[in-house]
Amino acid sequence: MVLGTLFLAGCQTKPTPPPVVSVPAPVVVERTEDLIIVAGQPFHTGTRVVTWRDPDGFNAYDFVPTPQAGKENHGERRLSTDESVPSPQLWDLAALQGFVDQFVLHYDSEAFSYRTFPILQKRGLSAHFLLDVDGTLYQTLDLRERAYHATVANSRAIGIEIANPGAYPLAKAKVLAARYETGATGEIQQRFAENDRVLTEGFVARPDRAGVVVGNINGSVVRQYDFTPEQYAALIKLTAALHRIFPRIALDYPRDPGGRLITKKLSDETREKFQGVLGHFHIQANKIDPGPAFQWERVIKGARKIDAPAKAPIK
Repeated sequence: MVLGTLFLAGCQTKPTPPPVVSVPAPVVVERTEDLIIVAGQPFHTGTRVVTWRDPDGFNAYDFVPTPQAGKENHGERRLSTDESVPSPQLWDLAALQGFVDQFVLHYDSEAFSYRTFPILQKRGLSAHFLLDVDGTLYQTLDLRERAYHATVANSRAIGIEIANPGAYPLAKAKVLAARYETGATGEIQQRFAENDRVLTEGFVARPDRAGVVVGNINGSVVRQYDFTPEQYAALIKLTAALHRIFPRIALDYPRDPGGRLITKKLSDETREKFQGVLGHFHIQANKIDPGPAFQWERVIKGARKIDAPAKAPIK
């Protein structure tokens, strides 16, 4: 299915269908390694991107249904059974810009994107982006498509799976510890098995902060190692780019009246009104990703800094 074919889950009324328009031809630009694809058009991000069209990419359009998969055939272009919902061919960039307003962050628990993608496919799930430990960003679908990653938010959201072993309660501290080791330099680093791989040759995945981060997410006290500096650098640039492309995705996250990060599921009313960057745990009470180690303020401030020059008045 596609973003444009589905109505907002949880809403009482359906969004007004966009006007019938012709889809513009893709803009021809010199191929670089930082392009993402939106409604068939390329946009620069400033960070390395591998799309589903590239040899090393992950193609969510090649979804193969399995007994474990859900009902939806993710990435397949087909019409909604609701005749009041417009055809995928009617959604151009302008229509998407008036509709997409959330960017949902997940950790993948698998620690490597090449492990994560086939598991998503097997479970009947998908995400627009996978962010590997070395900072390589994989786009699996055109952002015009609806991905299946966050239940009621799917229709209006862009989703990303960030490679990280995940967060665990104290009772499972040994599980978390087994995913890391002390390197030759004495620094904590992610453990690579013999067949594990990333696109950057010889890359060592070190958490941005060495110690375990403990936090309470949706009522559960969990422990997690931080994401890598390379992941933060790439995510900041992607977040800024998505805001430029989709201005309704505000550069902010859910906050309480004191300005602090909300660390539990949002009420339905709050979630429906929210526009910006949020975690999986803001959408579902049984989720804790992207976990307590994720540095929200670092990402948002970094993206705002990138966005600021374009919005500053010309002197």
